[in-house]
Amino acid sequence: MSDKTHASSSVRWARFRFQVVGPLFVEPPAAGMLVQALDELASRSYEHPTKPGVRVQFSRSAIERWFYAARNATGDPVGKLARKVHAHAGTHPTMSAAVEDALTKQHRAHPSWTYQLHYDNLVALAKKQPELGTVPSVATVRRFMKRRGLLKVRKPRRRRGQPADEPVFEARERRSFEVGHVHALWHADFHVGSRRVVEPDGTYSQVVLLGFLDDASRIACHVQWYREESAEAFVHGLQQALQKRGMPRALLTDNGQSMQAHEVHEGLERLGIVHPTTLPYCPEQNGKQESFWGRVEGRLLPMLEGERELTLARLNQATQAWVELEYHREVHSELGMTPLERMLQGPSASRPSWSSDKLRRAFRMEVQRTQRRSDGTLTVAGVRFEIPSRYRVLLRPVVRYARWDLSTVDLVDERHGTHLATLLPLDKTANATGARRVVEPVSPPGVVDDPYVGVAPLLEALMEDYAATGLPPAYVPLAESTDEPKSTDTTPEETHES
Repeated sequence: MSDKTHASSSVRWARFRFQVVGPLFVEPPAAGMLVQALDELASRSYEHPTKPGVRVQFSRSAIERWFYAARNATGDPVGKLARKVHAHAGTHPTMSAAVEDALTKQHRAHPSWTYQLHYDNLVALAKKQPELGTVPSVATVRRFMKRRGLLKVRKPRRRRGQPADEPVFEARERRSFEVGHVHALWHADFHVGSRRVVEPDGTYSQVVLLGFLDDASRIACHVQWYREESAEAFVHGLQQALQKRGMPRALLTDNGQSMQAHEVHEGLERLGIVHPTTLPYCPEQNGKQESFWGRVEGRLLPMLEGERELTLARLNQATQAWVELEYHREVHSELGMTPLERMLQGPSASRPSWSSDKLRRAFRMEVQRTQRRSDGTLTVAGVRFEIPSRYRVLLRPVVRYARWDLSTVDLVDERHGTHLATLLPLDKTANATGARRVVEPVSPPGVVDDPYVGVAPLLEALMEDYAATGLPPAYVPLAESTDEPKSTDTTPEETHES
């Protein structure tokens, strides 16, 4: 009579006892035949209710007590057959309040101690402080601590590569999560593969796998192998994932340098994609992505062991075929269906992707530079770019560029961010031909109907105000040339009275 449910021991015993005396209720014995029926039940062997494989027998008196208890029960005969809860259940009579308080304070000060270590220190403390009284057994101390939640707390480990001066994060509970909408959250990460590839020069090099995984459906939005982990590779793979599956609402990454580049941050902001990150040195927070790497290492790469001269292109071809035809079409243990079926089942939070050109321009960092008025150029990352003559009025133009691609730079509007022109690097050889455009005025001059002639209004007003003072001109005009000889003596003549 094994009870394969997860019921408690008390409930299992109650059900077992009722099954033993059950025949007496199905076919009540005739008058005077109860003892014979009880003897027959006592002669049988039964499977132990809590120990599978063990056979037990019970006395007639025990079965008789069970029978009368079930018959006299009102409403719940099975519950009447359960073992009674001890009056001190959940309490610890042997532990005084002083011992409980001392043990609680001791655990608060040393949460990483074992139960045995807590007990030994409690015994030593009781010897120094007799007022604590008698310390119970170590088993009682262990039960008390478990029921009060005074469990052993492991010290946070310092992760590999974590700087010594960086604080260790406080231990927090961990919960598995899954968003309700497809393409509401993507996971992204790089993985260093265990297989090396052959380069064109015959050497071998390590490669990394970039993957974008949908949280709800586990769809691999895009996976691709690269020679190194960089912001350029991340943006290159992300653009393909966006054009394959549409734009998600959020993209979860770690704090890697390639995923924290300015181009990535600004590009995701322009696309309206939230960019949360995991805690530093906590890769388990991106566990779905880590699980996917296990599938790659456990199934994909072993099937390429016979490929001795594996190239990067060959590896990418094999990866795409494996993802689309096996991974997407294999039943996922947690989903209960294939990732492809889960994606098609929805609901989806995806948005249409931008064009390739708009995506390329989105993932660029925005800076402000000073235009050289002498030749109409500006400098970005040590490279000079020519600005069209019509934008020569922009003293501090705003440009966007990707540090890995300086073949072009986008000139954008400072206020709205709209694209104005594509700037090319300065070509001095082409400028040496001497061909030059005529510089047109910024605003064409209009026809003046009544052009102003004469002294400017401000100066005319000053002259009128000065004349109103009545003072003579504060200067001596130079005499004009005549036929009479000029006198150089400017002293006034003296008048002599006779």
